[in-house]
Amino acid sequence: MWDDAFPSFLIGLREGLEGGLIVSILVATLVRAGAKSRLPQVWTGVLAALALAMSFGAVLTFTAASMSATAQEAFGGSLSVVAVAFVTAMVFWMRRSARNLSGEIKEKVTGALAMGTGMLIVTSFLAVGREGLETALFLWTTARAAGESAGPMIGAGIGIVIASGLCWGLYRRVLKINLTKFFTATGAVLIVIAAGVLGYGLRDLQEGGVLPGKSAYAVDLSQSIDPGAWYSTLVQGVFNLTPTMTWLQVIAYVGYLAVVMTLFVRGVRSSSAAEPASQEKPAEAPARTRKRPAWVVPVAVVAVPAAVAGGVVAFGKSKPADAQTIAVSEKECGKGFTAPKPGRQTFQMHNTGDKASEVYLIDPASNAVYGEIEGLAPGTTRDLVATVAGGSYAWRCVPTGGKAVTSTPVRVSGGGAAKAVVPVSEADLAAPLTSYKQYVGQGLATLVAQTKQLSDDIAGGNLDAARTDWLTAHRTYSSLGAAYGTFQDFDKKINGRTAGLSDGVNDKDFSGFHRIEYGLWHGQSASDLTAPAAHLAEDSAGLQKAFPTQDFDPADLPLRTHEILENTLQFELTGDADQGSGTSLATADANLAGTRELLGVLRPLLASRDAQLLPRVDGDIARVQKLLDAAHHDQNWTPVDRLGAAARTRLNGATGQLLEDLAPVPDLLEIRKSA
Repeated sequence: MWDDAFPSFLIGLREGLEGGLIVSILVATLVRAGAKSRLPQVWTGVLAALALAMSFGAVLTFTAASMSATAQEAFGGSLSVVAVAFVTAMVFWMRRSARNLSGEIKEKVTGALAMGTGMLIVTSFLAVGREGLETALFLWTTARAAGESAGPMIGAGIGIVIASGLCWGLYRRVLKINLTKFFTATGAVLIVIAAGVLGYGLRDLQEGGVLPGKSAYAVDLSQSIDPGAWYSTLVQGVFNLTPTMTWLQVIAYVGYLAVVMTLFVRGVRSSSAAEPASQEKPAEAPARTRKRPAWVVPVAVVAVPAAVAGGVVAFGKSKPADAQTIAVSEKECGKGFTAPKPGRQTFQMHNTGDKASEVYLIDPASNAVYGEIEGLAPGTTRDLVATVAGGSYAWRCVPTGGKAVTSTPVRVSGGGAAKAVVPVSEADLAAPLTSYKQYVGQGLATLVAQTKQLSDDIAGGNLDAARTDWLTAHRTYSSLGAAYGTFQDFDKKINGRTAGLSDGVNDKDFSGFHRIEYGLWHGQSASDLTAPAAHLAEDSAGLQKAFPTQDFDPADLPLRTHEILENTLQFELTGDADQGSGTSLATADANLAGTRELLGVLRPLLASRDAQLLPRVDGDIARVQKLLDAAHHDQNWTPVDRLGAAARTRLNGATGQLLEDLAPVPDLLEIRKSA
């Protein structure tokens, strides 16, 4: 569950810091100035923002709404720019308040704060609302991708709690400092935060296609800075500075910071140099006003978005006016399909047959896939969202255990661009499979010789040489990672972990490399290890003989690009597989070599389907390799548990990023039934 919770933890921490820092400064300002009566205005804005975010999450959950990526970015970017405007106004209001409050603070504070009554509500609402909407959308998409909601919700909750604690610490600190210094310091901090929010918002607008230049990078430190490290998360959460920034972001950040900070500093200097006015006007009797009940506004800010969300949920479940309901079955595949308009479309796919089915929106000429649904159960309906442009389109229905059926194609008129994935057949994977089997075959021949040498070392009582030769042989085996699924029972014999063994390292069935590792590094004698070493050599030779006749599913090749390093992250980088040698990072290095080899045979197929994926993955691999090399000194490897906290965090983060970028490979190279 932690794998699903961790990304949500980071977003909760990040978004909580962004909104919480501004709110904590506002609250501390009012408390320090003796204007606690204005706190309900701040909390009203916060409450309204939380109600809006929760209502938005409910709409997403209960209507399964699909917002395009560009719309998400444009919406968030626009709200960021608006938030910057209000935060900037708030900063200068604070500066003016500092000037007015420098004399008789308690007498004048009410009048000064009256200037910002509405601004307090709007600023706190925007500060929390933008992060709340973004968090709700992120959690919804994460929960859908993970297939469960507990992990993402727990992760986000932990992140928000930690962010709240950090903001509380800031709040407690500012209550004890000089008010004039507080206005100056927090004003400067808010300007820096606002500069980052502006840059972040402009990046969103670039990603949303509203502004140009999304690929024009002024700064790209992604190869030298780990974006998953705690310090990267903290800097990005507080200042919105990322390892990669476009020219527009940098220019806006520097320009805003230079202009606004200059004006702010000048104002501070002029206010400190000027003499405060000492004349005061007599207090006027306050006008008699009718007070509304204190509960009206809080109830309204919760009830209004909840009511709107309820209406959207109630009426939003019906299909959009232009949505088509398409039949999915062997007999009615594509029934109800007419030529849609160009652009992003939602199709309601209804399985009218008696078998679960896969369904694809394809180009009938090239079989390229624009959208797909897997495992559509009989009698159920699910939305398929795809972007269409000018061209021909058809539906392909593939019932479980049945024959693939393709509907009559329709022609869409108009321009635009639609991205499709060219399908892969078993024939396409035949050449890469042959190349990889040759690689594995050569590796097994080397393994047989190395395990024989290891067995001879132990039989001869030369345990020092055995330790060296053990690592050499184990690295060879680990570099064949993509073939694990085809080694059948041999992998359990050869690699030999303690998982599932009742007596652990003392179990009679504990065998293979890890059995010998345990003995070599726990003081067992040569006579204790002679039989396990001989069995390892025999099993390696048996695998070499059996491998040519073993089945190797071509579909396993794309899957292994991700699975090898998943195992690395789970076993080697945690130290769970180590039995005393402290060489888990050497094994991780061999696993990376196996991944690189596998990507090499798949490179032509990947390059023709996603030109940007391979350069990104190559950069990730280079970064992981550099971190592993840093732990290798004069034939010795640093044990995982002796890595510094920062180095271990960087390595885990870099491997996690590589896994994330490798995730699309199985989908890009999935074998889809076409006939």
